[in-house]
Amino acid sequence: MTLEILTSEILSPLRHGFFTRRGGASSGVFEGLNCGPGSSDQSEIVAINRDRVATSLGVTSAELISMNQVHSAEVEVVEATPTEAPRVDSIVTDRPGLALSVLTADCQPVLFADHSAGVIGAAHAGWRGALSGVLEATLDRMEKLGAHRSDTVAVIGPCISQSAYEVGREFYEEFIAQEPGNQRFFTRDDGEKLQFDLPAFGLHRMRRAGIGQATWTRHCTYSDPERFFSYRRTTHRKEADYGRLIAAIRL
Repeated sequence: MTLEILTSEILSPLRHGFFTRRGGASSGVFEGLNCGPGSSDQSEIVAINRDRVATSLGVTSAELISMNQVHSAEVEVVEATPTEAPRVDSIVTDRPGLALSVLTADCQPVLFADHSAGVIGAAHAGWRGALSGVLEATLDRMEKLGAHRSDTVAVIGPCISQSAYEVGREFYEEFIAQEPGNQRFFTRDDGEKLQFDLPAFGLHRMRRAGIGQATWTRHCTYSDPERFFSYRRTTHRKEADYGRLIAAIRL
């Protein structure tokens, strides 16, 4: 099976993609394109999957840069192929030939580009990272490389949608404590259960920060098991582990 790659017109003509689970070599609960070395999948199979992604982007596996994601607002500028994955949740570069990638399984994968300045970024934005400011921090670091946020575009890839994202009262209160207006991103379906709109929150943070254009692909990871891995779906099904989706962009 060939790879299925979701792309966006606003990131084109840069080589990029939000890869679904289709077209990979993994089996079992990881069936498809599991690109997560942190999973319990066979490491050699994960390497094959990552090789396929790199080839589709026209780079080597070493040039497909990943992060050791920790749900932070930390950003790293990548100037060359690192010896090990930086412990951050966003990476940016102005160096042609490098592909920046992010791994997710419900969190937001966000790809950035300022086409005229030749600067790109990739961010992992779960609720904690988004609340902490990882999206704004990415724009800040891109500007230090010569980007202009008013010329920068960003696309949020497949992530969990509001209808599938039930959260608790403490979760809600943490958002409201930062800004009372954040209540707009929560709904109550029966007066008790709260559901959070992660991609709407991500779009809000980027637009408020002055980005030129930002959009979401409108794909829900939880509700489409044929195409996407989902941490929450795996938890509900009581499965042993889950695969990781990859999104990447290169100059």
